Amino acid sequence: MAETLRQKQSRFAFLMAQFICRVNEMGYEVTFGDAYRDPRCPYGSERSFHHKRLAVDLNLFRDGRYLTSTNSHQPLGEVWESMGGTWGGRWNDGNHYSLDEGR
Repeated sequence: MAETLRQKQSRFAFLMAQFICRVNEMGYEVTFGDAYRDPRCPYGSERSFHHKRLAVDLNLFRDGRYLTSTNSHQPLGEVWESMGGTWGGRWNDGNHYSLDEGR
């Protein structure tokens, strides 16, 4: 039986919780940026996984400094990918972490 959207959302939330714990162990802190995005939102793609609650943009901090570059997110993005997620740094959206529906 195929996984439902709600089941994928639950899996994404669980993976994100595990990921954030790992991020903290690596010496970083995060806050949530754009998580759920209402389809009426005037920016972003109509196909965005934010609309499906399968993506979040994370604000990254280390030693109290806000890190905004894709390069700053790369070590985290690689961890997220190793957990089965998709990292936006592959298309220059470094703070974007999602779970593609096919995964």
